[in-house]
This record gives sequence, structure tokens and C-alpha cells, in this order.
Amino acid sequence: MIRSLYTNIAGKIEYDLSIERISSIVRSKSGLLWLDLVEEDIPACEVILKDIFGFHPLAVADALSQNHVPRVDDWGNYLYLVLHAPHFTPNSKEPFTTNEVDVFLGKYFLVTYQSVRVSVIDNLWKAIERDPRILQKGPDHLFYKLADDLVADYMPQVDEMDKIIDDIEDRIFEKPSQQLLEQIFLIKRSLAHLRRMIAPHREVFNKLARGDDQIIDKNDRVFFRDIYDHLVRLYDITESLRDLMGSVLDTYLSAINNRMNEIMKTLTIITTLFMPLSFLSGFFGMNFFVPDPPLAEWVSAPVFYLVLFITISLPISMTLWMRKRKWM
Repeated sequence: MIRSLYTNIAGKIEYDLSIERISSIVRSKSGLLWLDLVEEDIPACEVILKDIFGFHPLAVADALSQNHVPRVDDWGNYLYLVLHAPHFTPNSKEPFTTNEVDVFLGKYFLVTYQSVRVSVIDNLWKAIERDPRILQKGPDHLFYKLADDLVADYMPQVDEMDKIIDDIEDRIFEKPSQQLLEQIFLIKRSLAHLRRMIAPHREVFNKLARGDDQIIDKNDRVFFRDIYDHLVRLYDITESLRDLMGSVLDTYLSAINNRMNEIMKTLTIITTLFMPLSFLSGFFGMNFFVPDPPLAEWVSAPVFYLVLFITISLPISMTLWMRKRKWM
């Protein structure tokens, strides 16, 4: 899908422009043109980006390959930027993923390419339809709105991970299980992925805030500095969650070891209780007792009741003794 809008100097807005109209607007170098390529065929996108806008083939190839970390390249009369929109699904095999958004930003245009549709950009289109004043400050400010919404979308994902970590902490002592351990490692991997995305995003907006390019107006630098500050705080929160997740894993392993020790302790107590009984049954089970035993007194009724008493009282007395020693 190709969607577009154009606002001229007078503020009149046009939507869904033809390729010929887009080409004439690019040549006129006036107003503000936003072209959004959403899940469009690569050959069609390549023609538009190279032939109509005249972007460098290397930048176009990078935009269409979808295998890059966040970055910014200055091509003189335009900027090429790679951003990543977050997506978190707790119950999947890969909870945290990101969708790449490629951006070409010029003095009079903003071109975005999405291989997978990103809800943040859809929301910005709807916001412009409700309030077209967003377009009045130029393409760089429009890009700021897009980037700010995209970065702000990371925070709910981080909050969701934080809630899951709290839930894991509660479940560790109640019922540690293999499923819980798998969830711990999934969240650890998600936090590592999140960190790998936030760190380069931070460098991108730090560069935009410094003012090394000719595309972004000096008055708009402060907005990108604000995004940079958000990313710095987000990075610190992510680092804290990673440390917390390491502690949660250590706690889980400790809980498993304690549980194993309790099991071994119980089994040892049971074994200890039955040791004297095994001795008695083994002794009296030997072949001493024949129709005319040489030791008839050992098979008399008093001995039988004595052995029965010992068999019952010995485990009870040993249990009380172990409780007194606080072994149970």
C-alpha cells in the first residue's frame, strides 16, 4: 500500500497522490510531502525511491533489506534513518520483537518504508486527519512526532516486562517449575534484545540533537534532545531490569536447591527410621526357627510382643528425637 499526503505553503492538504503528482511535487521543492510505503512490493518501492526522489542506491538497498540496527546516515540534502518499533507478546516463543521503520528526511519531504505495518505510524496519520496543524512546522517536526511516539511506545513494553518479573518473583517460592525457568530465560532474552535496540536509538537522537546536519532546523534540536533524554532513562530502567532478572534467576536456583535439600532430608529421615526395623526383621528372618528350635525362648510369646513393641516405639521415639534436634 502506498499512502501519501501533501500540504502546500497555503496549508491546503491533498491525500492519495498519483505517482505523477508526487514526481512534480518533488521537483517543485516546496510544501511538505509525506509518502508512506506500507508492505509494498520491493521493485515498486525501488523505482519510487531511486527514480522519483533520487536517493542513493546504497541507501535504498539498506532501506529495503530490513536487517539493520537503528542508525542515521547524512547524505547531504537528506537523512536516512533506521528506527525500530517495539512489539511485546508475553505468551509467545519470542516475546519481544521489533519492526524496522526506514525513514528518508529532507527539507520538503518525509518518506517512510514499513515492511511490516507499524501501529504508531497509523496513529500519527489519524492524528493528522484530526489536527492538520501538525504539518505546519515542516518535515523535521513531523519526523519528531513520529519518532517521539515510537520511542514512547517502548515504555509500556518495559512496564509489562516489569509486571511479569514481579509475578515470577511471587511464583518462585510458591511453585518453582520448569515452565517458570523457561519464562525467566525468555524475559532475559527479551531484555537483552531491548537493550540492543535502545542503545543505538540513543546514539541516533544524540546525533540529531547535536546539530551536525543541514536538514533539521536549529529550533527543533531541543525536541530530539528530549527524545534522547527519554532513551537515556529507558536504558537505565532496562539495565536495572536486567540486573533484577539475574537476581531472580539466582533466587530460582536457590529455591530449587533448597527444595532438593528438603527432599533429600525427608528421604534420609525415612531411611533412618526404617534402618532399625530392617535390622530386626533381618535378624528374626534368619533360619533359626525350625519345628524343634535350639533357642525356643526366642520364639515365645513374650519375645514376640517385645519385638512388636520395639518395632512400633522405635520409629516414634526417633521421630521425637529428630524434632527435638530440629532436624525435621
